[in-house]
Amino acid sequence: MVTKTLVQLLAEIKLIIADVDGVFTDGFLYIGEGGSEYKRFHVWDGAGIALLKAVNFPMAVISGRESVATTSRMHELGLTDYLYQGNLAKLEPYRQIKQKFQVTDAEIVFIGDDFADIPVMRKVGVGVAVANALPEVKQYAKYITKAAGGQGAIREVIELVLKAQNKYETAVQILIRGKNKD
Repeated sequence: MVTKTLVQLLAEIKLIIADVDGVFTDGFLYIGEGGSEYKRFHVWDGAGIALLKAVNFPMAVISGRESVATTSRMHELGLTDYLYQGNLAKLEPYRQIKQKFQVTDAEIVFIGDDFADIPVMRKVGVGVAVANALPEVKQYAKYITKAAGGQGAIREVIELVLKAQNKYETAVQILIRGKNKD
């Protein structure tokens, strides 16, 4: 049996799915007076989403927690139609996303950091753990990011996928010229 390289696996990807807390964010929850919640998102990850959108590459988000801050950020990024929140059992939202996009397990990258992400990571073509993920999660990863969650890890994965598919330069040029179709 011939094992495919990471680049070969990424060349077959048709969808990226990511967790939120600890992946899009640094994992810290900032709770203000009256219980208002704040999260820190990195602009590099938002720019990575813009690269995906430039070449019409889909992304979905599964978060175990329900959060107004997450909803707000995903709205800014144009991902609210593909945002699933409030379920630590992530396999059901994963199945719904897979069906919605009509893709196979092998055609999906999932980016995670914690125990709740392991069942999905075990199913997908390329499971990715952020640099600061739990060691148990890293065991299931085909790739571990150099960047930590909330520090550009999403952007790192997006660039890897787009480069493996020779779409990166096109996406960059579209953004530079301002011809994004959003």
